Amino acid sequence: MAHDGGAEADPGTDGGAGAGQRFGRIERSAFSIGGSHVTNTVVEHGGTAPDAPGAAELLAAVRALRAALVHLPRSADRTALDGELDEAAGELAETGAIAPGLPGRLRAALERWAPLVEPVNAATALGTLLATLAG
Repeated sequence: MAHDGGAEADPGTDGGAGAGQRFGRIERSAFSIGGSHVTNTVVEHGGTAPDAPGAAELLAAVRALRAALVHLPRSADRTALDGELDEAAGELAETGAIAPGLPGRLRAALERWAPLVEPVNAATALGTLLATLAG
């Protein structure tokens, strides 16, 4: 194809008909897909930056989820999740710090028992906090 000397369309601009769309970084976003009666709580923090959530904020979110769990029907899953949350709350209260691996353990617990906590707003708030933390 011959070049006519004119400017070529930048693939990152709209060259018409949606050609060449490009996105940069997407930061501080929360998505919730599926489930019924889903309410999202968004907390914006920048990961490990100075404005990242601290142990006190994470402890408050863990305690809020534990308090919300008492309104769910008793089950082995609820008891197991409560045990994991109790252990995490104890660590946070005792040390006053977020130990390496704790955010990952809490994320795994929320994923494992997602069907149980899906309707609980406190689970979304805790998940959003955890998404901002490495580990």
